Amino acid sequence: MRALVVLVLLAVLVMAATCYESHESMESHEYLNPFLNRQRANGFMRDDTGLRAVLQERIRERNKAPQERQREICEDFYLCEQYALNHGYPAAYRHYFGRRRNK
Repeated sequence: MRALVVLVLLAVLVMAATCYESHESMESHEYLNPFLNRQRANGFMRDDTGLRAVLQERIRERNKAPQERQREICEDFYLCEQYALNHGYPAAYRHYFGRRRNK
């Protein structure tokens, strides 16, 4: 009989410890209303920042440094790329494209 009382008390203590809802779990208030309207859901984002970032990326794509353009040209040509692995991209570009003049 004594063992049964101890087991029941132990079960009650385990249940109380695992089923207790702390104050931290209620801080978010999502348990009251888990669904948000569109304005509150997207309120943390601003429309102009995304557009501004896209425009800055487009400007950076248009105005590349000459070394970056030379590296891209060299990467497109297999022999130049293989030469660049051993000697570097500037030397590879000079070796394969340095004699050409753009007119």
